[in-house]
Amino acid sequence: MSDTSMKRPGVGVGVGVLITDSAHPGCVLLGKRRSAMGQGKYQLPGGHLEFGETWEECAHREVLEEAGVCLVNVCYASVVNSIKLEEQHHYVTIIMQGELDRKQSGEPENLEPEKNECWTWTPWDQFPPEELLFLPLANLRQQGFQPFRNIITSSIETQL
Repeated sequence: MSDTSMKRPGVGVGVGVLITDSAHPGCVLLGKRRSAMGQGKYQLPGGHLEFGETWEECAHREVLEEAGVCLVNVCYASVVNSIKLEEQHHYVTIIMQGELDRKQSGEPENLEPEKNECWTWTPWDQFPPEELLFLPLANLRQQGFQPFRNIITSSIETQL
């Protein structure tokens, strides 16, 4: 049983979104944080999961709010447990993956310049060093996650 007299920081739940686009093969959308937590670190679009919201709904909402684009084929990709005790930071981040919907969207725009410097299409195999990645993204890279594995497998299978 826990001691209720000790106040502990809560654990947050976030959703990060790996966005891919056929016009930018092998790339994902990457931003650079301006927020106090993780300032200057590279990040995926995403944010806090709201009460009653599904992971897919959160992914769609956050990407629309932050980059002004719509997604298709949104699905679960991974989950990371990011802990920095010295900063009283503990987040469980659900990583979703989706494709830019070119029928409804153009290039992403930076709609929250106070929180993010800009959005760029960055090749997955040419990412900034891990120490420059926001913790959930660094954790995802440490897992050895490959966002293009299924795309490669699918294209090979259709060629057979």
